[in-house]
Amino acid sequence: MNTQNQQRNPVVLVHGITDTEAVFDEMAVFLGKQGWPVHSLDLVPNNGAAGLDVLAQQLAGYINKTFPPEQALDIVGFSMGGIVSRYYIQRLEGIKRVQRFITISSPHHGTVVAYASQLPGCMQMRPNSELLSDLNADVMMLQQLNFTSIWTNYDLMIIPAHSSKMPLGKEIIIPVALHSWMLTDSRCIAEVAKALAEPVKLNVENSTNLHGLELESREWGLEAG
Repeated sequence: MNTQNQQRNPVVLVHGITDTEAVFDEMAVFLGKQGWPVHSLDLVPNNGAAGLDVLAQQLAGYINKTFPPEQALDIVGFSMGGIVSRYYIQRLEGIKRVQRFITISSPHHGTVVAYASQLPGCMQMRPNSELLSDLNADVMMLQQLNFTSIWTNYDLMIIPAHSSKMPLGKEIIIPVALHSWMLTDSRCIAEVAKALAEPVKLNVENSTNLHGLELESREWGLEAG
């Protein structure tokens, strides 16, 4: 993968429920060696006791404190972190500075697993929740940036697994056996790096392609190593 001549924005890694920034250690080391400035934060509380909109405010505060206003950014969100990041991008003006956005096994359309908890953040990850319905109502605004969704058909945390599908951007399906293994799978890490290395869309191209947008999809075979 030739990325030497590509612009490398700072990359912000956003973890999922019950996780900390440590879940990205392997990915962060890899990206750092490839030349990306990597940043991450711990969302508190991380157990669903706070709404995802509240956690998105934490993400916004971290970004505003860490980077100058003119600094363009890329975001990688895992699981719940992908929805937190979407709220930041779609509702807290993150769309003005985020250029590449990658979600990994995120419940864009909810997960039935969330019915097991009455905590606010978990309830917001239920299918057809008010928060998800709101974000999905104008999801096409994400075509203004480079968007990639990476997920696995074998996910037992995101049920149904195809809840990670989005009607825009790129879709990459990797046959990883467990939800948490996505962050350490070498194929997933390589796809993240590849997506971060892609040239940023031009705004004029975005406005031209608002209609007739096609989803680019790629699926790894089971034999892929």
